[in-house]
Amino acid sequence: PNSGGLCGIDVAATLGAVAGDAKKELEVLSTVTPLDQERTKHLVKQGFCTVRLAEGVENLFICIIATKDEHIAQVEIQGSHTNIAKIIKDGVLLLDQNAEASEPSPIESYKALLDTKACIDFALQVKIADVEQIIQRQIDLNTAISEEGLRGDWGVGVGKTMLKYYDYSDVRVRACAKAAAGSDARMGGCALPVVINSGSGNQGMTVSLPVIEYALELHSTYETLIRALVLANLIALLQKRYIGNLSAYCGAVCAATGAASGIAFLYGGSYEEISNTITNTLANIGGIVCDGAKASCAAKIASALDAAIFGFLLGMKEKKAFRSGDGLVKSSADKTIQSVGRMGRVGMKCTDVEILNIMLEK
Repeated sequence: PNSGGLCGIDVAATLGAVAGDAKKELEVLSTVTPLDQERTKHLVKQGFCTVRLAEGVENLFICIIATKDEHIAQVEIQGSHTNIAKIIKDGVLLLDQNAEASEPSPIESYKALLDTKACIDFALQVKIADVEQIIQRQIDLNTAISEEGLRGDWGVGVGKTMLKYYDYSDVRVRACAKAAAGSDARMGGCALPVVINSGSGNQGMTVSLPVIEYALELHSTYETLIRALVLANLIALLQKRYIGNLSAYCGAVCAATGAASGIAFLYGGSYEEISNTITNTLANIGGIVCDGAKASCAAKIASALDAAIFGFLLGMKEKKAFRSGDGLVKSSADKTIQSVGRMGRVGMKCTDVEILNIMLEK
């Protein structure tokens, strides 16, 4: 975001060095100016930043080494995008979280309690007042960037193209297109904020915008929409529990599965019907690769949602689901989520490394 159309790891790092505000965390580039963009372009051309692949580390690992005059600093980020794990300045260790015994974070503890039934029960029983603020913010902000994606000239215009050539009166088309449009804008550098899921703006839009569109189509009550979005977000998070924070497995699949579960909820779906929706989606598109955040994410989002909505139709309308033994499908939605998660976390490790090597080739 705010790069003036530039992209790449070296660009992001340079732009952050030039004008980033670390206090804003994931909105670190929100105050970048056109002058900052021009300075970044100049520095990138000069080779100000070089990038190489770190080997033998966890999936989410970033090491930054910066020099100025006679000073050198090294900072490591591990586990999550805002978790600074180590700081070294001029050879002096200032911070080392790895050397400290740490308890599991509250978020990780809560994740351990998740399963499909628990997600559904929570969505049905939670007090609206307890979740309304964050869910309403997700509705407002994600809708705004989707609308910008349809208005402006962002990316290759996946969302606009879908609405141009497909049947606009079909809610399935609108649901896919509006999520894709949000990604068009987001990946095109639009500075509008997004409410994320699993640390990802694309996943936050994918999990929410289709549910919002279906709620409009069905004239669902406000409370039903809020509860459906709670479920959609939780089902997406449930999958990431097994896949991990970062993987070669495309997160749009997790988010689309969550969105389809939320859509099933809007239709009054039972535990079995929502489970069928999850199983059918993962049996179909589990395994799409992630090759970084870029314009084609919008197309992957559209494809994932199309498959997820089909999984919902098959599972809820037709009362059918793929059976245990059909590839990675197991005897329940939860076991299928675990099966696919294992494939994404363990089976795609080598895929992740190879993708990164290819992306770093000039």
